[in-house]
Amino acid sequence: MSDVMLHAVGQDPDSFAVQIADSIESFIVATTEVAKGDEPDSAIPFLLLEVSQLLLTGGRLGAHEDIVPDERYEPDTGPDLDVDELRMRFATMLEPIDVFSEVFDPYEPRKAPVPSRISDSLADIIMDLRHGLAHYRAGRTTEALWWWQFSYFSNWGPTASATLRALQSLVAHVRLDQPLAELDGLDTDEDLTEDALAEEAGKVMVQEIAAPLGLRRAR
Repeated sequence: MSDVMLHAVGQDPDSFAVQIADSIESFIVATTEVAKGDEPDSAIPFLLLEVSQLLLTGGRLGAHEDIVPDERYEPDTGPDLDVDELRMRFATMLEPIDVFSEVFDPYEPRKAPVPSRISDSLADIIMDLRHGLAHYRAGRTTEALWWWQFSYFSNWGPTASATLRALQSLVAHVRLDQPLAELDGLDTDEDLTEDALAEEAGKVMVQEIAAPLGLRRAR
């Protein structure tokens, strides 16, 4: 959606609601473009940037006072758009590094990490954001802000935070030349010493992850 359409509701372009909506729209458009796979060489750095910017928007929502919707019950936005194709596109593009470990609540003691997927996380975030955008486009600005704030705390915020940590960690592994613990394509049948194994893992990491996804190692 263009800025003209977004601002057609007659709001001040500098208003909180318009800025939040513009940021969310920008994230959806940008990440959907990444999922097309036209520029795989810059996929991971671009996703790192986009998720970081989205969490800044989430932080603004989180720091804002509680937003109370105009109506007691949420108006129907119609069926949510299907994100399965988007999910599969991300899964195919990110296959070598799609799975990561996540801790849902860092303040819950002795909670074991669980496996998650970057592709699932991105698709779920976009689905949440689109739901609020449907309210915004229908002129229900307060309802949209309420939904984005509520779902920031309950779903897309934690999901985006975990995804950002995974993306940042991946970039750090490559830039700092620190091999990942396990990588598809590493021949574990070879009789290698620990140092040699680490070196081979680093080679595989560069071949399968760094170059195809636009990452560069530190000099």
